[in-house]
Amino acid sequence: MPAEIEESPKGCTKLRLYSILASLYVSHPITPGPVRGLPRPTSSCQLSLFLAALDTTIIAQSIPTICADLHSAAGYVWIGSAYLLATAAAGPIWAKCSDIWGRKVVLLLALGAFAAASVVAALSSDMAMLIAARALQGVAAGGLIQLSMIVMADLFSVRERSLYMGYTGFVWALAGSAGPLVGGAFTQAVTWRWCFWINVPLCAVTFGLAFVFLDVNNPRTKLSEGLRAVDWLGTLLVLATTNLILVGLDFGGAIFPWSSPKVVCLVVFGAVAIGFFLFAEHRLAKYPLMPLGVFKTLSNNAAFAIVFAHGMVLIGIEYYMPLYLQSVQQASPIRSGILLLPLIIVQAAVEIIAGYLIHYTGRYIEFMWSGSLLMTLGTGLYIILGADTSVPVVIGLEIVGAFGPALLFQAPVVAIQNTVSQHETAAATSSLLFLRNVAMSLSVAIGGVVFQNSMEARQPSLVAAGISESVIEALSGSEAAANVGIAQTLQDPSQRHVVLEAFAWSIRNMFILYTCLAGTTVIGCVFLKHKNLNTEHTETKTGLQHLTKRRDAKK
Repeated sequence: MPAEIEESPKGCTKLRLYSILASLYVSHPITPGPVRGLPRPTSSCQLSLFLAALDTTIIAQSIPTICADLHSAAGYVWIGSAYLLATAAAGPIWAKCSDIWGRKVVLLLALGAFAAASVVAALSSDMAMLIAARALQGVAAGGLIQLSMIVMADLFSVRERSLYMGYTGFVWALAGSAGPLVGGAFTQAVTWRWCFWINVPLCAVTFGLAFVFLDVNNPRTKLSEGLRAVDWLGTLLVLATTNLILVGLDFGGAIFPWSSPKVVCLVVFGAVAIGFFLFAEHRLAKYPLMPLGVFKTLSNNAAFAIVFAHGMVLIGIEYYMPLYLQSVQQASPIRSGILLLPLIIVQAAVEIIAGYLIHYTGRYIEFMWSGSLLMTLGTGLYIILGADTSVPVVIGLEIVGAFGPALLFQAPVVAIQNTVSQHETAAATSSLLFLRNVAMSLSVAIGGVVFQNSMEARQPSLVAAGISESVIEALSGSEAAANVGIAQTLQDPSQRHVVLEAFAWSIRNMFILYTCLAGTTVIGCVFLKHKNLNTEHTETKTGLQHLTKRRDAKK
């Protein structure tokens, strides 16, 4: 039987509900590039989500131009990687701060930080400054993503929130479809810097909506008391772990050989830091950054594994599909954005439908099974993309490939949230989003390494085709992504085709990687167990007093 939609929270008008939802969705960044019922107070949430999502997709079309403008091919991986890495590392910290000081003040702080970082990015004079600004944006985006999802969890029961989480798919899709078009238009008609300037007015509107309408529990925790309650050791270790491992993987095969002591030490020390982090959270932390109880069941761990693999595949396709369109199909940034619309629009539609059906039926495990199978099939079909693939075939494959990732976007979140109590939902959601963000950052880094190494492996075929040394140098592993239009400069059709084949073959290798990752989600589904969705909802209390009560109750 369909669940009845609950009445709006006490004292919450439809205007307030719409405004809160709007602010949350607009401030929720898309890191992926790339994606009802009665209204609820979440407009400010929607805007938060939109901001974070937009900043991933809007820049994807502009990265080749930015790399050429700032004379650095390293930006192709690092412009995206720095943002995603910082988002992953900072996310749990923002979530725990919201437990201590309350959701509203932390969300407003994240919005202010995101606007400031966007200004720095827009004013960047070199690649190092831009990458640093992107890292700062990522830190703020970690708060926007976490708080958008946590506030929605605070407002609704598990079953009803699936309905509103379905709208996040629409927000991702809106940002995903508008981002490439707007980014491409800015890049071609004005300057890529407007991809960052546009965040400032959006942040201002979102800040205003959240400040006026977001009415959630405010514990009014004193700054000094809150700072003493922060899990500083856990914070340091989670930052160390994510940065050491992800930077090591970014460096490996791209800047330094995989056997380089720098790469080995970064990855090894990062792995060791994981052990220290787990020990600190279990034994030392007074208020753990990431409570480990949520990882105790096999079903939950399977859901987390599916989230991780899904994050890698989702961002990998949305981040690197523009590379295929611009390098192999030789599409302009604007045309590349238009060609991505089928993928984004279908994802949005399926996501909204899935959210409604989960809410209506109270079932989610079937969506995880079908999503896993369809994502493996759809990603595998991308492998056939080549130098001679027609545009209609590309569009058809995008439509097929959109179904699986869309079905897996919210079902695992519902599965995890349904196994914990209301006061543990924020910690569980934070852990899930942390893993998803780490996966996305890891995906961009590893995908970039696969592409660069594959382009390097094609060097002999370029030499055999008689291509000039300067062009071959421009197409070397670390430089290729910044020179996607170089094929158009070649007069010889046979040489031009060899270059397009090199790009297509290298991108195909990335799709093979993502297909294998998609296949692991099918294995994960075997260990899932369904539990009826909870329709009851209680208000979430934040602040040190309530954190202490919950901690003492567990002893």
